Amino acid sequence: MPQYLFVYHGGTTPSDPAEIEATMAAWGAWFQNMGEALDIPGNPVGQSYTVSSGGVVDNGGANPASGFTVIKADSIDAATEMAKGCPMVVNGSGSVEVAEVHEIEM
Repeated sequence: MPQYLFVYHGGTTPSDPAEIEATMAAWGAWFQNMGEALDIPGNPVGQSYTVSSGGVVDNGGANPASGFTVIKADSIDAATEMAKGCPMVVNGSGSVEVAEVHEIEM
């Protein structure tokens, strides 16, 4: 079954203990709802750097990543449907970029 990369953009980092608990519960419920489709839960990420032939910049680019997950799904349509349940999408604070992982032999 194909793998799909979810790259999270945006979102908020709660500071209030009740908000932290609610946020973690929402992510936990979403992950649990995906069941065996959840392949690599991933993690939030810190400040990103963009490396190009022109050098390195530390501004995260136009839409910096805030985290990632890898799931398994039958199709890109099924994967994007799962992404709609992401807590950041549901609450409007962020978005999920979905891309199929292509396996190659090295």
